[in-house]
Amino acid sequence: MSYAFTRSLGFFSALKKVILSTKKTNSSLSLRVAASAMDGNSSCALVLCGKSSAENETAKTLKNSGALKLTDNTELSILLHSESEKPIKEDAFGVDSFMNSLSTNRFGRFLLWSPRLPSTHDVVSQNFCELPIGAVCVADVQYKGRGRSKNAWESPKGCLLFSFTLQMEDGRVVPLIQYVVSLAVTEAIKDVCDKNGLPYVDVKIKWPNDLYLNGLKVGGILCTSTFKSKQFNVSAGIGLNVDNEKPTTCLNTFLRELSVTTYQFRREDILAAFFDKFEKFYELFINQGFQSLEELYYKTWLHSGQRVIVQEKNEDQVVENVVTIQGLTSSGYLLAIGDDNQMCELHPDGNSFDFFKGLVRRKLD
Repeated sequence: MSYAFTRSLGFFSALKKVILSTKKTNSSLSLRVAASAMDGNSSCALVLCGKSSAENETAKTLKNSGALKLTDNTELSILLHSESEKPIKEDAFGVDSFMNSLSTNRFGRFLLWSPRLPSTHDVVSQNFCELPIGAVCVADVQYKGRGRSKNAWESPKGCLLFSFTLQMEDGRVVPLIQYVVSLAVTEAIKDVCDKNGLPYVDVKIKWPNDLYLNGLKVGGILCTSTFKSKQFNVSAGIGLNVDNEKPTTCLNTFLRELSVTTYQFRREDILAAFFDKFEKFYELFINQGFQSLEELYYKTWLHSGQRVIVQEKNEDQVVENVVTIQGLTSSGYLLAIGDDNQMCELHPDGNSFDFFKGLVRRKLD
C-alpha cells in the first residue's frame, strides 16, 4: 500500500560551477567531485553533519556503510563535515552557522548538504529508512526538482532548497502536514525579522502549497509519503526564494525595496528558524489536531472570504457556480458556501496548473 501527494516548487535557472575543498586525505575525492560538478557529469557529493556527538557518530556509520544511494546511476560521494574545510565558494550553505543557530530536540539536527544535487527530495525519500527521523538535506543548486503532476523544476543559487523526514501514524491527517510546513515557513520569516529589528516580510500561503509575497510566488511545498510497517514515512520538501530574483522575486529584493536596512536574509537563519517553528507546530498538530493552528493559518493564507468559480456536472452539462471560501474541511480541502447557503467541499480537478482555475464542488450533507 502506498500513498502520495505532490506539489510544485517554482524555480528555474542555469547551473553554475561549484568547488568543494577538503583536507589532503580527501584531495583526490575533492578533485573528482569538483570536476564532475563543473562539467555536468552524473556525480554528486554529500557532506554529513550532526548537532551532537551521537548524531555525528550516525554520520560516520552512514559514510562507512555506503548505504546512501541516488537513482539514475548518479555517483554519490560521502564526506563528513569534520573532514572538510570551508567551501571555496562564499555563497555555499553555512553548515556551522546553521547548527549554531538550531535549538530543536529532533528536527534538523542531522544534516546532509550538497553544492549540487538532482533533488533534495529524492535524497531523503530514496534513503528514508537509512536516515534518522528529522534529518534534513540541503542543496545550493538542484537540477531535477520535483513538482506537482510529475513536473520537473530547476532551482537557482540563492534559493533555500531542503527536504526532511518525519513519520506519522494517522493517515487521515497526513495530507494536512503540508499546511503545517507552510505555516512554519511564514512564521520563521517573521521570527527572523523580529530578531533583526526588521518590518515584517509578510509572506502569504496560497492553498494548498504555494508561498506568495506581494502577489508573486516566492516558494512552494512538496510532500510525499509511503506506508510501511504501520507508519507513514513522509518526505517534506521546501523551496524558498531568498536571494534569487528569477523567476519572480525573492525576500532580499523585497528588503532592498523597503530601503530601511542593509540586512539580508540568510538561508541558514531561515532554516534554523523554520525547524524551531515546525517542531512546536508539529507537536501541537499531532496532540491537538490542526484546529490548534487554524486561527494562525487563516491569518496567513490568502483565501478567507474569497469568491471563486467552481464547476459542477448537471446531467450532461457542466455548470459554473460562484461560492465563497470559509476555511478548510477536516480532510484538508476547501470549505465553501454557495449563494444558496449550501455548504460544499472544493477539490482540484487534477488538470489545471493553478488550483483555483480547476475547482470542482462536492456538496456536503
